[in-house]
Amino acid sequence: MTDDLRLRSMNDVDPQALAEEFSRIGWIKPVTLFERYLAEQAAGTRSCWLAHLGAALTGYVTVNWKSTYAFFAEENIPEIQDLNVLPHFRRRGIGTALLDQAEAHVAVRSNVAGLGVGHHSGYNDAHRLYAKRGYIPDGRGLTYKDRYLREGEQVSLDDDLLLHMLKRLRL
Repeated sequence: MTDDLRLRSMNDVDPQALAEEFSRIGWIKPVTLFERYLAEQAAGTRSCWLAHLGAALTGYVTVNWKSTYAFFAEENIPEIQDLNVLPHFRRRGIGTALLDQAEAHVAVRSNVAGLGVGHHSGYNDAHRLYAKRGYIPDGRGLTYKDRYLREGEQVSLDDDLLLHMLKRLRL
């Protein structure tokens, strides 16, 4: 991990900065998304952390304390969501540090953390990271736009096709 990596909670100036950073690489992450995250953090339903190397914003992660995924909601499992490290900062331990932060906060309230991961090639790094960290499928199959899929059903291979996974954080 890089020595000058800093993690901090999201604040009022971050929505615009995040939207601009991700826009530079062609990702559609509107300022309204980060404003919603900030409002949810203020309401206590989400926690958000940003990573910086020196002055450079490198990524972020959130924990949704009230997941909309049915199984996690029923079981009161906090969901780690929207882990993103800018591509030119990857493979420096930033994603690992962000997940460490999220998991440590989840462990205060729950012995299990959940997350959902997409399936197109943009998620290849995430698949490897989550497997190395001990996340396993929740056994309920794939969802598309928060709806369980049935065998033979056809959907788009996009960011809404998810496999939800679990990790036990403490005994």
